[in-house]
This record gives sequence, C-alpha cells and structure tokens, in this order.
Amino acid sequence: MEGSAAQSHAAHLEQTLLQARTLIESMVSLHRRRPAAASGVMRTDAAVTAETLERLVLRARRSVSVTLTGSVVFAEAVLRSLEQVPNGVAVRVLCTPAAIDVARTRLHRLPAVRVFRHELCGLVVVDGTLAFLRSAPGGEESSRAAIVTDTTAVSALELLYASAWSRGRRFLGHTELSPRLRTDLTRRILERLRDGHTDATAARELQVSLRTYRRHVAEIMRELDASSRFQAGVRAVELGLLPEERQSAV
Repeated sequence: MEGSAAQSHAAHLEQTLLQARTLIESMVSLHRRRPAAASGVMRTDAAVTAETLERLVLRARRSVSVTLTGSVVFAEAVLRSLEQVPNGVAVRVLCTPAAIDVARTRLHRLPAVRVFRHELCGLVVVDGTLAFLRSAPGGEESSRAAIVTDTTAVSALELLYASAWSRGRRFLGHTELSPRLRTDLTRRILERLRDGHTDATAARELQVSLRTYRRHVAEIMRELDASSRFQAGVRAVELGLLPEERQSAV
C-alpha cells in the first residue's frame, strides 16, 4: 500500500512539474502570437534583467516569491533586487542546488529559503499580480525574458510556486546534512525503503540483523526529520541522496 502511495505521489509531482514547465514556456513565447496588451505578456531584454527586477520589486507591498536558478547573471540580479524590497514585504526564495553553488553566502542571509531539486525557470512573482519570467534553454546568451501582467496567468504561476515551495527542503537542512546520510549504507537502505522492501528482506540483502536494520532506519528518519518511511524517501530524492527515477526492486 505504501509503495502504491509513493507511485501516486511521484505521478502527481511529475504532472505538476510538467504543468509548470508548460505554463512558463507558453507565457514566455506568447508575445510572438498575440499583442502584448491582449496577452498580458510583455517581452523584455534579458540584458536589462537587473534594472527590470528592481523596478518590479520596488512595487511590492505584500510579497515577493522567487525561483533562483544556477545562472550567475540571474542570481546576481535577483539578489541585488531583493535588497530593495520595502519593509514588511514577505520574501520567499526557492532555489536549485546549482543556485546554492553560485550564491550560498547571500542565500544564508535571507529569512525564507528552500531548495528544490528539479529544474526551474527563473521566476519572480510580486504581490500575486505580476511576474517576471526568465528561460535560458541554450545558455546565458540565448536567454528569454517576459513580464506577465495577466491576472489569471499570474495566479496560476503563484499556485504552482506554492506547490513547489511545499515540496522544497529547508535551506539550512539541505546545506548541513549529517555525514551519516552520505554513507553508502544509508544510500542502500534508502533504496530499499523507496522500493518497498520489507525489513526482513532488506536486512537479509544488506547482511545485517533485523534489529540493526531497523535501528539504521530510525536514525535515518530522525536525520531527515521524516515522520514516515515514505516521507523519508521523498526527502532523500529532494536532497539528492537518491536519484529521481524509481528503480525496480531486485
């Protein structure tokens, strides 16, 4: 039953991510097919991203929600613009592991940061009323950007952001993983939890006693702050301790 729940969760997550990617890419390219005034999408030059973002962020009155990618140019522009956020505005930053590599120190200074392992497009949503989208399918040089003002489209983006945020891992939890979680034994145990093996079967395959296996599982769940084995498997994938694709049990 737990294995079936895991498959259902994985399918739901994949569907959500596909919807997000499709919506983001369609919003970025919509200006080619419809007038800006009609579509609520205005193309902007990626070269002036920093200036554009600062103007948008200064308009914030309630919230700024950001997805941060591994692009050095985009990360620098976003983080600089966030320094201009008016007092009292709630800021959330959802970043990829690659973004941590280029902005670790500055991300530590922000109050609400989570890590999401899946591919993200650059996104900044201000007050749930307008959004800045950036996509760079071929690298920095071929990046595209757009400002979205259509309320329906922005609301959809904000809902997708909320879904991804709920699945994100706390930033400090991601960057301060216990060395115990990075061992080969932990990986092998997590693989068996993910694949739905019984404790007896897993212990036999790993050539440890059932009691020892269960002790390791309890320690892993505690390190991952997971309340169930299923949740431990989900967080292991989010943290990069397991690959995303589900392998069949041997």
